[in-house]
Order: sequence, then C-alpha cells, then structure tokens
Amino acid sequence: MKKLISFFLGILTIILLLFIGARSFDQSQVTSADNGLTIYNWGDYIDPDLIKQFEKETGYHVTYETFDSNEAMYTKIKQGGTSYDLAIPSEYMIEKMKDEKLLIKLNHSKIKGLENIDERFLNQSFDSGNQYSIPYFWGTLGIVYNDQMISTPPEHWNDLWDSQYRNGLMLIDGAREIMGLSLNSLGYSLNSKNDAELIAASDHLKQLMPNVKAIVADEIKMYMIQNEAKAAVTFSGEASEMLAENEHLHYVIPSEGSNLWFDNMVIPKTVKNQAGAYAFINFMLIPENSAKNAEYIGYSTPNKEAEKLLPRSIASDEQFYPNEAVLKNLEVYQNLGSKYLERYNDLFLEFKMS
Repeated sequence: MKKLISFFLGILTIILLLFIGARSFDQSQVTSADNGLTIYNWGDYIDPDLIKQFEKETGYHVTYETFDSNEAMYTKIKQGGTSYDLAIPSEYMIEKMKDEKLLIKLNHSKIKGLENIDERFLNQSFDSGNQYSIPYFWGTLGIVYNDQMISTPPEHWNDLWDSQYRNGLMLIDGAREIMGLSLNSLGYSLNSKNDAELIAASDHLKQLMPNVKAIVADEIKMYMIQNEAKAAVTFSGEASEMLAENEHLHYVIPSEGSNLWFDNMVIPKTVKNQAGAYAFINFMLIPENSAKNAEYIGYSTPNKEAEKLLPRSIASDEQFYPNEAVLKNLEVYQNLGSKYLERYNDLFLEFKMS
C-alpha cells in the first residue's frame, strides 16, 4: 500500500513540476513580449548608438525593421501581419493612415518633451493638434549642383531646363516630387487638383527630358559625389551627405517654392507595446538624443532645444535650416485622394517614358 501511495505521490509531483514549469515558460514569454518593441522606420534613419542607449536605459529590446517607401510601409501595416509598435511615415501618409483608422490617437499626458518641438512644426494640416504624430525630422526638396561642371548656379526650378544641364541632371524617382517641381516652376501649387495645370506641368516636364541623365533613388548620392552628374533634384538630408563628401557640391531651395516635408513618429493600430512606444517617443524628444540623431543622419531636427546643441556650422547653415522668408514659400504634401494620386502617377510615368 505504501508503495502505491508513493507511486501516486511521485506522479502528482511530476504533474505539479510540469505545471509550474509551463507557467514559468508562459510568464517568460509574456515578459519577453512586454519588453519587446518593434520599430518600423526608413533605412539608415537613426543613430544605432541611440537604439543601444534606449535599450540600456529602459530595459526594452528593440526589433528594428526598415522600409523604402511610404507606400510599402502603409501596405504592410494595413495587412497587419507584423505587430509594429511604432512607425515613422511622412506627412501625407500620416493623413491617409489617420483617415483609414490605422493609427492610435496619442495620449499627450504620456508624452514628455513635446514643448521642445519648434511650434512652426506642430499643428500641421495633416495632423491638427498632433493628435496622431510627433515630429521626428523635417527637410526640403531642392537642387544639388556641382560648381565645377556648370557656369551659372541654379536659383529657380526653371533653371534646370537650361541647356547647360544637357544629359547631366539626376532626378529622384517620385511622382509627387517631380510633378511638384514642374507645377512650382509654372507658379502653381504642388498639391494642384486643376487638370489644366497638371497637363501644363506634364508638358513642361517633357521638355526637360534632354537634360535628364537618369531617374533614380539612392544612386543619386554616388553620381554626385563622384562628379558624374552636373546637378540633381533630391531631399535636403541626402544633399547634406553629398556635400560632406564633395566640396564642390552645393544645395539650393528654389525661392519660388518647394516641398517642406515631415517624418513623424506614430503608433500604428498593430501596436502590442504602447508603453514602450511612448517610452521611445519620449526618449527621442530629449534634446541631447535628438541632436545626436540629427548630427548622425544629416537631416534637420524639429527640436528647437536640440538645435541649440548642434555645432554652429550645422545649425547656422541656411541650406538645411532655411530662414522664414524661404519657409513661407514651402508647401507640405497633402493627401490628394486616390483619383488625383493616380493622375500624378500616370503623368509621371508618361514623362519617364518620353
């Protein structure tokens, strides 16, 4: 009888140990999930040391994934296959995602350091009251030129149609950017929904084709740094990297108007770790962290306290921190809606095929 009792006690002990082990495993899984933070950002768009610092200071483990276009990011978040806790899209896409209820409305009581953001970059049309997004970087679209390869530096978009740029101009592969510069060159808004203006901009673009060497993306940096193109249309942050590598390169924002863009931090509907997402937002709002990121990446920080910490050679450079006179002529891309977004894309495709 004692042997039988001992046998059953042994079985009960084994069951109990297995139960405790299973509970411990489940708890470790929960803890791991609670400590994980999945960030979805553009490639090479944060100082890696900041991620390590954030992990060390907060105890969160960051999984960092990248995208190469707003559209790719939007599609993946909409599909919902991956639980992204934080993403960094651009202004027009934030507006689209907000309208499609793909973003979590922010609880501002959980955000510390918003007062560090320059008021000029808050309360933008794409997110009134910053209910869904917090500024990360901002910049402009402009012209990089090589002073050894052209006789007269460009000042306006229309200068790019000059014959001195024949077969020497690099264009970024983006419908909004290239259609926008053509619209601006004719005195129109880069958010135009006027069909006559769009046709005029398209016709004007086709006259630019003899000057176009290539329509590409990241390759622009290589071409310009290695003196293989006379000029390029690109974003200010990309331009900053080029200028750092080649003393003969300069960046110009056309005075008649251009794009003022924003990349902002948002919390997608796929979020599983809201506490971690808020912790990362607050971490990036700390002036020292924002300044370190801006110096590493080369884009302009919207954090006015961080700007004060940057080397004077950066913060006083009006190529990348333009004055009010320039800023007032810049426009933020608006969400055009599917009809006109398709129209811009079609006209841009016609230009590329011309």
